[in-house]
Amino acid sequence: MGMGLRSSLSAQDETPLVVRELKFLGNESIDALTLETAIATTRSSWFATSALRFLGLGAKRHLSEREFRRDVERLRLYYRRAGFLDVVVDTIVRRTPTDVYIIFRVDEGTPVRVRRLVINGIDSLPSRDHLRRDLPLRVGKPFNRDSLAATADTLATRLHNLGYPTASVYLAPFEPRVADLRLDVVPGRQAVVGDIRVVGTESIDSGFVVRLLATQAGRLYREKDLFESQRNLYRSELFRFASATIDTTNFREGDPVVPLIVQVLEGRFYRARASVGYGSNDCFRTSAGWTARNFLGQGRILDVSGQLSKIGVGDPLGFNAEDSFLCSRLAEDSVGSRDANFALNVTWRQPTFLSPSNTLTLGAFAERRSEFLVYLRNDVGTSLTLARETANRVPLTLTYRISLGRTDANSANFCAFFNACTVRDIRELRKRRVLAILSGTAVRERTNHPLDPTRGSILSFEAAASSRYLGSAALQTFTRVVGEGSWYHPVGRGAVLALRARGGLIFAPKISLDSGATNFIPPDQRFYAGGPNDVRGFDRNELGPVAYVIRSNALPGDPSTPISLDSVQVSPTGGNTLVVANAELRFPSPIAGNRVRVAAFLDAGGVWERGRSSAPARIRLTPGLGLRIATPLGPARIDVAYNPYDLESGPLFAVEDTGDLVLARSQFTPTNRRGSRFTLHLSVGQAF
Repeated sequence: MGMGLRSSLSAQDETPLVVRELKFLGNESIDALTLETAIATTRSSWFATSALRFLGLGAKRHLSEREFRRDVERLRLYYRRAGFLDVVVDTIVRRTPTDVYIIFRVDEGTPVRVRRLVINGIDSLPSRDHLRRDLPLRVGKPFNRDSLAATADTLATRLHNLGYPTASVYLAPFEPRVADLRLDVVPGRQAVVGDIRVVGTESIDSGFVVRLLATQAGRLYREKDLFESQRNLYRSELFRFASATIDTTNFREGDPVVPLIVQVLEGRFYRARASVGYGSNDCFRTSAGWTARNFLGQGRILDVSGQLSKIGVGDPLGFNAEDSFLCSRLAEDSVGSRDANFALNVTWRQPTFLSPSNTLTLGAFAERRSEFLVYLRNDVGTSLTLARETANRVPLTLTYRISLGRTDANSANFCAFFNACTVRDIRELRKRRVLAILSGTAVRERTNHPLDPTRGSILSFEAAASSRYLGSAALQTFTRVVGEGSWYHPVGRGAVLALRARGGLIFAPKISLDSGATNFIPPDQRFYAGGPNDVRGFDRNELGPVAYVIRSNALPGDPSTPISLDSVQVSPTGGNTLVVANAELRFPSPIAGNRVRVAAFLDAGGVWERGRSSAPARIRLTPGLGLRIATPLGPARIDVAYNPYDLESGPLFAVEDTGDLVLARSQFTPTNRRGSRFTLHLSVGQAF
């Protein structure tokens, strides 16, 4: 009989069956996803198990009879380690000539619960309450051996961070079915940091390396300070390798002083870089830069960089590329694509400014930047930035930026919301002025991946103020606040639910113009929405209030005569209030699921002008589907969103021969409908 069984197993291994179903029944204490990770047998992908499997799509997982028999023991062992000593695992298997359907039936039984947990050796320590707080293993819970090990590790780590470098935790013998547990803690002697020895420096002063550390001689020893010191060393960009540890050659157990050794390997001090690229809103673009590290010593960094964009469409670098399919979208942008964009930046950075956690950056810049269909901004100025990394790894940044510049925008933008409709008023708002902004940002990032997170959250807040007390001109004063939160949560086999909420408000005092008093917010500081990274059913800056402009000689004499969109110019005017929310479910593709992911999303958002009935609050919802293709730079993204809304209504202005704007219609809706209900976006990186 044994020989016959071996022959049967051998034959089945030669033609393995496809696992069409894998289920668990009776598992009330441990979820199915966790149990799947404990066994070798895996189910086939959704396409290979659903009613669409006749298409032949999806990854097929085959059954190994040998591993399947071992999986029963694996589940028993997993449950026993979790405190269920009387667990019974059985299987229900249905086979066809090509497929197999598997159900694991679990009778968990009554778990062994922790009756008592005694921790000896810490009662005399002043931090005993902190040591006992929120331990993984608790009285009354099932006796999980992994939680017991985690509890011992937690106690040891906490002691290491309280100045006890040699602290150890031991588990006393116990009866498995009577979980009376005792952990014996040997804290050892509390110690302070002693001499710090630096190894590996050649051009960099070792004293500067010591100042980068999160601890200094004479301070209480804390293990987490060593990890933070390594982060500071790498963040300085001066080293290819950095390590901060106990100098074990000069330390003995019981010593009250802990010597440290810092080992580093210096990186390259000079780096040149260059790039060329293309973007649908930038046409062709290029950039170049040069960095000098340890410039004039003390870890200072000098960086010089330059960028050019709108090459091919903007003067003086235009060669009619807007007439080609590559840059045709920019043909309608008579404001932002009129001139080529450029930026020249020189920055000098000093790490360890007053503290290892502080960085001071001084910059000078000259730039021309634009926003599609909205504005063109020319600036020259300087900035001063103080950045601090808090103990909770929350970067805080405070920046003062002062510049002399001007903003060109469509005349309708000034007229629609700022009541500046005469040439004189518009010319006044377009003048070159001083803009001084004091801004602060805070970002709390707790994700498992910087480019494509699947778990965790990101919270950020930004506040900016421009005031005459800071140096701004009277027509450049405002306060702007923006908050954003993103959350990522795994919800199944490789699927991730991603959520984001973003909102902002702008406040501005009233100013007086010939046309009257108004709240003026510079066009480059207003909120705009629509595009690949917020509400994807709309093109860039298409969501929110708009104004339309027509030449006075093209305006029909009869107000009832319809006007085509082709005869008017569209100008997004933005708003002082922004709300955006996104929900996206990302899951592996049935084909090449390790490289390609599918996304189903729903975006909602709106931009409006508080206090104006002509620009009421409207929230638009656009659903869509997308693909994410893994690349070294992050996922390449293709999104198609459905937009059920017609074009926004807005005021229609007629341009007189003098250049003044006259309100022709307070509410104008183009006769043309949207060219397509579907909006396509191509980009790199997740939307959020």
